[in-house]
Amino acid sequence: MYCDRCGQPAADGDHSACARARALEPPRYCAQCRRRMVVQVTPIGWTARCVEHGELASA
Repeated sequence: MYCDRCGQPAADGDHSACARARALEPPRYCAQCRRRMVVQVTPIGWTARCVEHGELASA
């Protein structure tokens, strides 16, 4: 598994800064394959799409 903000392996290092930043912004990397995702931010939320694993959306 990978950090969905910085793309580095989730088990390596401290990702607390990434977790704090993710509270305010969408993911940038797929947590399953580490690919950069296509992100679209709108006034009502965001969507992030991985070509391999599909789409995530804010609630």
